[in-house]
Amino acid sequence: MTLADESAVLERLHTRLTDAAADGGALDVAYRTLDTPVGTLLMAATPAGLVRIAYSSEGHDAVLASLAARVSPRVLRAPNRLAVAARELDEYFAGRRQGFDLPLDLRLSRGFRRDVLRALPRIGYGNTATYTTVAATAGNPRAVRAAASACATNPLPIVIPCHRVVRSDGSLGGYLGGVAAKRTLLDLETAA
Repeated sequence: MTLADESAVLERLHTRLTDAAADGGALDVAYRTLDTPVGTLLMAATPAGLVRIAYSSEGHDAVLASLAARVSPRVLRAPNRLAVAARELDEYFAGRRQGFDLPLDLRLSRGFRRDVLRALPRIGYGNTATYTTVAATAGNPRAVRAAASACATNPLPIVIPCHRVVRSDGSLGGYLGGVAAKRTLLDLETAA
């Protein structure tokens, strides 16, 4: 048996294990990776929806460990469960998608941070807003620093577009995936 044959057998076995775990209710968090223009992204989903997107700089193993601790220890690589999310992200990076139609699981954010996450999709594709504007839109105009913190800890970057938030002086500010990734995303959106 060649190495390619062994790899194919292992992949089929993994798929059977994943399917059995899902069918038996033993899979709480499915994950996969996706190569994109901003690096390899880790995507994770619960039965409720997409729960996490992570940049390589966050350490994918650390993110998976955090999901196991915060959501469920029943975490398994299950690419098929995230096929729609992967397709929508591919369409976004190809310039064919301006918004996402994915169910989202926002359990990793609470309170005002969740309010900010719900406000971010109101920033239109190709546009930006300031942290001050986002704070006001989320219901607390004086909570500018809290709005910035919510963006910095956004568990679903790109899909929830925190990259569209800039400082009051127009400078980019920070970004979980790095300033180069933020610039890439903004350039992609303004080129469309």
